[in-house]
Amino acid sequence: MAATPVWSVDPRTGKQREQVGHEATAREVDEAVRAAHATRGALADRTVRAAFLRAAAELLDGAAAEVIGTADAETALGAPRLTGELGRTTGQLRAFADAVDEGAYLDILIDRPDTSLTPPRPELRRYKVPLGVVAVYAASNFPLAFSVPGGDTASALAAGCPVVVKAHPDHPATSALCGALLRRAAVAAGLPADVVAVVHGFDAGVELVRHPLVSAAGFTGSIRGGRALFDAAAARPVPIPFHGELGSLNPVVVTPAAAAERAEEIGGGLAGSVTLGVGQFCVKPGLVLVPAGADGDRLTEALAKALGQTGPGVLLDHRMRDAFIAGVRERAALPGVEAPVTPGPGGEHTVTAGFLTVPASRLAGPGPHELLLEECFGPVTVLVRYEDQGEAKALLDRLPGNLTATLHLSTAETEGASAGAAELVERVTALAGRVVVNGWPTGVAVAPAQHHGGPYPAATSHSTSVGGTAIERWLRPVAYQSVPDALLPAELREANPLGLPRRVTGG
Repeated sequence: MAATPVWSVDPRTGKQREQVGHEATAREVDEAVRAAHATRGALADRTVRAAFLRAAAELLDGAAAEVIGTADAETALGAPRLTGELGRTTGQLRAFADAVDEGAYLDILIDRPDTSLTPPRPELRRYKVPLGVVAVYAASNFPLAFSVPGGDTASALAAGCPVVVKAHPDHPATSALCGALLRRAAVAAGLPADVVAVVHGFDAGVELVRHPLVSAAGFTGSIRGGRALFDAAAARPVPIPFHGELGSLNPVVVTPAAAAERAEEIGGGLAGSVTLGVGQFCVKPGLVLVPAGADGDRLTEALAKALGQTGPGVLLDHRMRDAFIAGVRERAALPGVEAPVTPGPGGEHTVTAGFLTVPASRLAGPGPHELLLEECFGPVTVLVRYEDQGEAKALLDRLPGNLTATLHLSTAETEGASAGAAELVERVTALAGRVVVNGWPTGVAVAPAQHHGGPYPAATSHSTSVGGTAIERWLRPVAYQSVPDALLPAELREANPLGLPRRVTGG
């Protein structure tokens, strides 16, 4: 049987650009995983790993023009956006190199023996070891930062885990280019090129998560696709961790006092957040609770004005464009739903931004309007007009897990730390991984305290895919009890020959 070709497609025209390669067969996936598995020993040296991550950042920066040009040609995201994304990606690689050098991620704990305790405590020394080969499933909407050279790959390599990436079909040429640069960086740092591999094809992704030498997986994508892979990971003879980011509404609550204070400002800010990246950010605000009445009307008018000035945009592929148009049409047809600015087709290859409104009473219980509580990927949001705080809180209690939740509060509510505002913060904390006050969720800073995840279906685990603690997904703790010093890993020896940070309990 002939191999299935993999084509790079221009979303601005729908035409094929070039054949990048072919979809990997089961045999080729097996070869890639086995080759990656064989590199684990080489990755054990922390100094070499850090050098590799920095070399990868340097090569990506050095090839910026080619990387950005290729990514723009097959995603239509634009050079300015992709320039920023490349900087984020290489900054992320360098940050993980710094984390590897520092060594705090090993979480070294030493308990001295103490026979006076009940029960007596033996000597215990604990640190974390890499899991093994990690399968990474690239995202469609971030061809760099959440794809081949992105956070899952960077954090797994930092942990000492080889990586096999299943490339996203929306940017195969970018994936192949970045994969080649990472492999070159590995060789330059003295590592085998096979510490990173890239495979293409839907079937290859399924084979990858089932492979017995794959020890964990990271995924960014749809609920449907992520859940299927999550179930496959759990159904293996030896189940593996599956860290998936799936879907999120990212609800926003505008209090009556905030609407009275700055309705126009909030409406304009919402428009910018909803249309950023043509509405293709995983943290796009998709459900906004706005008070009924004159102040809420002013916010709605400001949003309509701002969106009306937004030109048509190109989505990542025509399949997503068709799904967006159909999804908006289905939602707009529900009873009581209005479209002050109708989103939809802007041309043969483009879409226009807009928003829908609906009374909160329509979402009070089960029914067809529950469709509005599902993510619609693209430049659209739903404004839910609520009559009182009780109605707003009741709707929040019906929402699934989310990556983010945003509150827009008045100056009095923030400076006075009102009981009502505190209750809202507590309520949204229960349903989101990141809580934003008087800002917008689009934009996920790469920082030590960042958390990009949330209750299901936002994510399949409680870990983060952004920030320094993302490395923890690919490690497992091991404790050594009463093991002679000469037999301990160097990281745990009494003299601390590697100079690693550690916490010691006892004399």
